[in-house]
Parts: sequence; C-alpha cells; structure tokens
Amino acid sequence: MNTSDLCAAWTPRVLSILRIMSALLLLQHGTAKILGFPPMQNFANLQIASLYGAAGLIELIGGVLLAIGLCTRPVAFILSGFTAVAYFMAHAGKSFYPILNGGELAALYCFVFFYFVFAGGGAWSVDALMKKNAG
Repeated sequence: MNTSDLCAAWTPRVLSILRIMSALLLLQHGTAKILGFPPMQNFANLQIASLYGAAGLIELIGGVLLAIGLCTRPVAFILSGFTAVAYFMAHAGKSFYPILNGGELAALYCFVFFYFVFAGGGAWSVDALMKKNAG
C-alpha cells in the first residue's frame, strides 16, 4: 500500500479525531459556564438566562452532540454560526487582527465547524453507525 492509499484509508478516521477534539475543546467552555467545571472565577455567578448562559448551553449541548457525531452537519452549522457571532461580538471590535483581538480560537472554531457541515462526522460517529445500520 502506498502513502497516498494509506492517507486515503485513514482520512475518515482522522476527520473523526478532528471532530472529537474540536468538540471536546468547545465542550469545556460549556461545562465551565453551566456545570462549574473546571471552576473559573469569570463564570462563578453566571445566570442561565444571560447571554453567557445561553452561550454555555449551546457549547454544552452542541459539544456533546458533535463529540459523539450525532446530527453532525446541522450541529456543526449552528456551532459555526455561533462561533462567528462570538468572534464579532467579543473580539472584532478590539482590533481588525485576530492575533491582537484575542479571537483566533473563535475564528478557527468557526471554520473548522463549517468544514464539518460539508465533510460530516467521519467514520467514528453515531451518524456513520446509523447510516451503516440503515443500509
């Protein structure tokens, strides 16, 4: 098997690894805000009905769904838009350049999640398992 064939064979699995890690990294924002873990001073008195509370719920629920690969494409679409809004609300006004405004992570999340809208969840996802069992 040549390198090109090996890479092609592993592409769906590596896509799943990227999805899982991206989801887990986003999920920690939601768990910090909603579940208080890991504890962060910024979110100590967070109200669920606040903008940060709503963001935490999106991060928590979307992070779990994306991590397991359930409804990957629509969840990724929502998360891509969510992180784009987060970038423009929290970072873009500080500077045009993401490295100066602290918005690199939000911008990267936006485009990684946008990629999942088109690529799907990969081989190791609930979506792939349901498709395999259905057909």
